[in-house]
Amino acid sequence: MTEKTLEKNEIRRKIKNLRAVMSEADKLFAAEEVFNRLEQTAAFLMADRIMMYHSLPDELSTHAFLKKWKNRKRFYLPRVNGVDLEVLPYEESRLELGNFHIEEPTGNEITDPEEIELVVVPAVAYDRRGRRLGRGKGFYDRFLKQTKATKVGVGYEFQLIEEIPAEAHDVGMDMIVTQKTTIIIK
Repeated sequence: MTEKTLEKNEIRRKIKNLRAVMSEADKLFAAEEVFNRLEQTAAFLMADRIMMYHSLPDELSTHAFLKKWKNRKRFYLPRVNGVDLEVLPYEESRLELGNFHIEEPTGNEITDPEEIELVVVPAVAYDRRGRRLGRGKGFYDRFLKQTKATKVGVGYEFQLIEEIPAEAHDVGMDMIVTQKTTIIIK
């Protein structure tokens, strides 16, 4: 293993431990605060076609946000296809458990990544320069290279760390939003 890999794995371990001790009430409150901040950004207000993620229990919850805005914005969710992500329209009634035990959209209406205006990206951690540390499979980095959409990283305040070790294939964020901080990178 390289030193960067070891360092990334250490960051993943620390963040996992911090998330594990959060109460459900604290998680829900944090998600509400983060998405309240996101709703006030020009990037969100101007976007109509938004790719979200359907959160896992250890991620900042997107469920209430999707419900709140589903009739006013067009949401899309990713679906794993081999080593890549496909983007399909979000319909709550058309989700099924996919790879990695993530609820994914069903159907054949695959959307061109170029049509997406805003991508809300999950991560293990971010830094103030817009670098993102994911789970290590590279799905989002491969997808984000295909779109000109504004890339917004969302997470808990403790997921914003001093520095993420960057690699050539990593795609940076344009904005980071936590419950206390909004950072515009470019």
